[in-house]
Amino acid sequence: MAEATMGNAAAPLRAVSMPERPSIQIVPVRAVPVVVVVLGLLVVAIAGNWLWALDFFHIVGGGLWTGIDLFVGFVIGPIIGRMSIQARAEFSTRFMPKMLLLMPTLVTMTLASGWQLARHLNLLVVGYPQHWWFVASFAVVGVMSVVALGILEPANLAVLFEMRKPHPNGQRIARLMRRFIYTAGITGLMQLATLVIMTKVATW
Repeated sequence: MAEATMGNAAAPLRAVSMPERPSIQIVPVRAVPVVVVVLGLLVVAIAGNWLWALDFFHIVGGGLWTGIDLFVGFVIGPIIGRMSIQARAEFSTRFMPKMLLLMPTLVTMTLASGWQLARHLNLLVVGYPQHWWFVASFAVVGVMSVVALGILEPANLAVLFEMRKPHPNGQRIARLMRRFIYTAGITGLMQLATLVIMTKVATW
C-alpha cells in the first residue's frame, strides 16, 4: 500500500519536473500565403496604375508601419525593459516571428505604392520650393527603410536563431531585444517627421 501511494505521488512530480521546451518557429508559415496575396495585389495595382488601390496600399501600409513603430518603441519597449531575461525570451518566441514577415511587407507596400502614386500624379516634377518636401520625405523614408531591413530584421533573426540553440544565451537575447526596441523607437520618431511632411504635401 505504501509503495503504491508513493508511486502515485511521484507520478505528477515527474510530469511537471521536465517541462517541454516550446519549438521556435523562425517564419510563421501560416502567414506566408497572406503576404503572397498582399504583394501580388500590390503588383497588380502598380502594373495597372490603379489609383484607388495605390492610395489604399500607401495609406494602410504607411499607417500600420507608423503605428507599429510608435507602439513598439514607446509602449512595448518600456514594458520589456522591466521584464526578467526569461520573460523577455518567452516574449520573443511569440513576438519576433510575426515581426519577421510583417515589417518587410509593410515597408514594401508603403514605398512601392508611394513611388507609383508620385509618378502617377506627376509629383516628382513639382517645382521648388515644394520639391524640397519630397526630397525630405525620400531621405527620411530611405533611412527608415535601411534601419527596418538592415538593423531590425537582422536583430530579429539573431534572437530567433539564438532561441533555437540547445542552451540559449539569455544575456545575448536581452542585448538584441534592446537593440530592436531602441531602433524601433528611433524609427518611431522619424515616422513623426514623415507625418509632418505628408500632411504638408496633402494640404497644398
